[in-house]
Amino acid sequence: MKVRFAPSPTGWLHVGNARPALANWLEARKRGGTFVLRLDDTDTERSKPEYAQGIEEDLRWLGLDWDEFFRQSDRIARYEAAAEVLKRKGLLYPCFESEEELNFKREQRRKQGRAPIYDRGALKMTQEQLERALANGKTPYYRFKLNTRTVTWRDGVLGERNVKLPSLSDPVLIRADGSFLYTFTSVVDDLETGITHIIRGEDHVTNTGIQIDIIEALSGRPNRIHFAHMPLLTDAEGGQLSKRLGSISLRQFRRDGIEPEAITGYLSALGTSRDPVAAAPKDLVADWDITRVSHSPARFDTKQLLALNRRHLHALGFAQVKDRLPEGADEAFWLAIRGNLDLLAEARDWYDVARGDITVPEQPEESELLKAALESLPAEPWDATTWSAWTAALSAATGKKGKALFLPLRLALTGEEHGPDLKTFLPLIGRDRAAIRLQRSIG
Repeated sequence: MKVRFAPSPTGWLHVGNARPALANWLEARKRGGTFVLRLDDTDTERSKPEYAQGIEEDLRWLGLDWDEFFRQSDRIARYEAAAEVLKRKGLLYPCFESEEELNFKREQRRKQGRAPIYDRGALKMTQEQLERALANGKTPYYRFKLNTRTVTWRDGVLGERNVKLPSLSDPVLIRADGSFLYTFTSVVDDLETGITHIIRGEDHVTNTGIQIDIIEALSGRPNRIHFAHMPLLTDAEGGQLSKRLGSISLRQFRRDGIEPEAITGYLSALGTSRDPVAAAPKDLVADWDITRVSHSPARFDTKQLLALNRRHLHALGFAQVKDRLPEGADEAFWLAIRGNLDLLAEARDWYDVARGDITVPEQPEESELLKAALESLPAEPWDATTWSAWTAALSAATGKKGKALFLPLRLALTGEEHGPDLKTFLPLIGRDRAAIRLQRSIG
């Protein structure tokens, strides 16, 4: 088995293309295959070095590695050679129509009740007309002449699939500026690098029918590549998940503090009957089975991802996060706050509460309680019993209990209405800070 993930470096990776990347990687590792990372960077106007670097960084962050790597921009000569093969076979033909002319033709066909596909007008040109067009300075672009058949294959996810080629326009494979389109370069690469399985999104189904026709034209034999198309992701409401949204980019999730194990665990379970479990890709291999992926679109729900991320964080040990905690944070701090986090980035806020100089709200209406708390503040050292002993004594002295006792104290000590259990968090604050904050809250 040899699979590939072939992103275009024209933007940041998002969950929509991270899913097939993960699926390809898992399939290769499960079956002892080879995983290839290929950058489809022939679009020179939109491809950017920072996006290419970002793709590699984001894949590594997810825990994905690759066995082979190359860029399409390094293989232009191979595409030119393959194009010559198709030209000699009469399957790659020059066209000269402008976009305006093509739009006019499509509109005319619609008015006639016919499918608005290309009419192959360029194939009707005589040699004399072709030479005249070239002499007049026109530069051709090239279309591939599709077969007059229905392409059928057994899809690894969707089952029996077929594409009726006569209902499609002959695809443009070479632009007028000489650059090659993905439809063509991908086929050349897949054939020449020995790709055996292609796993990608369902939006490529029609494209697969076209590419199988090109594969057979170039190789001279029936298609031997296996295809699997994963249904596209939708948003939580079932609408189209736009890859243009920065909020679903891996880079943004990384900035927000989502753990990579939450993303890989969630994506691997999407569209299956399995409950997602946060895990690194290497720990997902044993249970991976692409045939479990449903034919229906899978809903990507950020709330579910956050809930999974939360459960994952709450179970992490100090050694797993210490390098990403604020400088000075120790295991006692981590154990005190981890059960209160949605994102690891929030640890910084709680470190400021524990060790910093924060603003707390004034509570003049609670001045009697806070004065009593300040006067009865226990001497250090403090431990896990300090909070209970102190509040029990305060309750006996003031008659307050429950929320009426604990909420004013929490606000005065942390500036927040909710947060970590003060039994373990109060010793982190320490007596000096606690005294200053109680005084400030009194006003």
